[in-house]
Amino acid sequence: MTLGKPDCDSAAAAAMQPVFDATITPHRSLGQDGFRLVMTLVCLTSIAASIPFMVLGAWPVAGFFGLDVLALFIAFKVNFNAARAFERIVVTPLEVLLRKVSHHGREKIWRSNPVWTRLEREEDEDYGLLELALVSRGRRTVVASALSPQEREGFAEALGSALARAKRGPNLEPA
Repeated sequence: MTLGKPDCDSAAAAAMQPVFDATITPHRSLGQDGFRLVMTLVCLTSIAASIPFMVLGAWPVAGFFGLDVLALFIAFKVNFNAARAFERIVVTPLEVLLRKVSHHGREKIWRSNPVWTRLEREEDEDYGLLELALVSRGRRTVVASALSPQEREGFAEALGSALARAKRGPNLEPA
């Protein structure tokens, strides 16, 4: 190997090195401990509220309180299942890889050359960045839909600069 010229192995390694790697998951403000606490409080409140009705002989009211607790439990479980979805975007000088996994575990993979890839933005002056999409050779896929408009704006800036770095190619300078 001569000084100043990279060998094939280091050039290949530099081309495969990610310039951007991000995983986007839906935001959930309530974790498992919070869920247990909320459900415990709802159950205790339902029991306490149904006791006077049972004493007065209106026992079916207790059943309706139980249905409310069951409906709330099911709603939380559906919400937690939806939180399993994610998007992972990896940008290297050779490829843009978008991997979308639904809450059912179904996976969609979108690949493109960074030279042919651009970001398409749909903005609203009141709400900010409404939609961000990767476009390449007539194919278009929406990314970062789980983010708020403000978060999506920051993500778009980071992804845009990563695409620009990837288009310049790998850094082959000796360290």
